[in-house]
Amino acid sequence: MRERLASVIIGVSFCLMITFVFTADAFAKRLVFGGGPAGGTFQVVANAIQVYKPVKKIKEFKVMARSSGGSVQNLRDVNSGKSHFGVVYSGHVWLGKEGKMKNDAKKYTDVLAVAYLYGAPAQLVVQANSKIKSAKDLDGLKVGVGNAGSGAFANCELFFSHMGIWDKIERNAMGYNDAAAAFGNNQLDAFWLFTAFPSGAVIMAAQTNTIAMVNLDADAESSGFYKKYPYFAKLAVPAGTYKGVDKDVPSFQDSALWVANTKVSDDAVYKLLSVMFTDDGLKHMLSQKKTFKEMSVQNGIKGIITPMHPGAEKFWKEKGVLK
Repeated sequence: MRERLASVIIGVSFCLMITFVFTADAFAKRLVFGGGPAGGTFQVVANAIQVYKPVKKIKEFKVMARSSGGSVQNLRDVNSGKSHFGVVYSGHVWLGKEGKMKNDAKKYTDVLAVAYLYGAPAQLVVQANSKIKSAKDLDGLKVGVGNAGSGAFANCELFFSHMGIWDKIERNAMGYNDAAAAFGNNQLDAFWLFTAFPSGAVIMAAQTNTIAMVNLDADAESSGFYKKYPYFAKLAVPAGTYKGVDKDVPSFQDSALWVANTKVSDDAVYKLLSVMFTDDGLKHMLSQKKTFKEMSVQNGIKGIITPMHPGAEKFWKEKGVLK
């Protein structure tokens, strides 16, 4: 009886051990890619990489896209290892590394750059007949500032604080589509976006309102914003991008980057780059969203001012874009 019981216990223990090893092994091969809110460009990046057939055929690991609050949450999740990869603005990677995030002195040093994805410009939408010609004119008004935890919200707080108006506006933290709807119902005087153009939310707002956009470059230039935050670059939203906006609108942009945790293997990073930055891989990304037309081998390290992952360094050196 005792021998039979011992055999059963040993057998059960062996099965549990095999199950544990299998489960742990399966988990270890799952690499989480942090995207963003549903419908946002960050989430499109993560989803597009997950579903790409050559990525799905990789035997060593599987990529699993996971939604998130956006850039700031991805920075924290990748740094902690909760996510292996993520999309984070170059500026947030830099601020995090330096311990200069707004209201957050922690240094996020376990986040390394992998590749440039696209440029995201600041956009401030107002009514065409509005007297708002500068961010300073928002004093006392109702403004959509992006959803909490997003790069849009963080950059809005950064810029508006620099301009001295963050605590002088009635802030409404909400997603782009909700902000566009509220703007259309006259519940907001303006709404802020930090995303690639054309934005579906602005297109929606322009269908029901005659809109205008504020020249944010003028504010940034006159206030010394570029000198204080060197990762922002000038650009203009081209005339005709949105209905009713017939002139180029000068603004500034940050670079959306693919990042990885320091503990992700060099081989995994190198293999994913080797699959995605091919002609077919880039065509796949472009088929998911036109925003990704900027993705290319030539632009691979554009906007990166912080340390790169060793696996990425190897890849970009082989491609001749990193010396």
